Amino acid sequence: MAARPKDAGLAAVFSLVVPGVGQIYAGRWGWGIFWLIATPGFWIGTGGWLGWVFHVLSAMQAHKQVVAQR
Repeated sequence: MAARPKDAGLAAVFSLVVPGVGQIYAGRWGWGIFWLIATPGFWIGTGGWLGWVFHVLSAMQAHKQVVAQR
């Protein structure tokens, strides 16, 4: 039985809401764990200045990872 193809847009939304979840959805567990740890670190470490940047970067990477699997 073949696996259903992943949706790149859904992966991006997952990672925009919770950074790293889109990567885990795409099957990239290492990247998912990285984003799950790094993003809160940047939110806290920079007082919120760079946290949103990492949310967006995580979503963009999740999208690209699903597209690259096709």
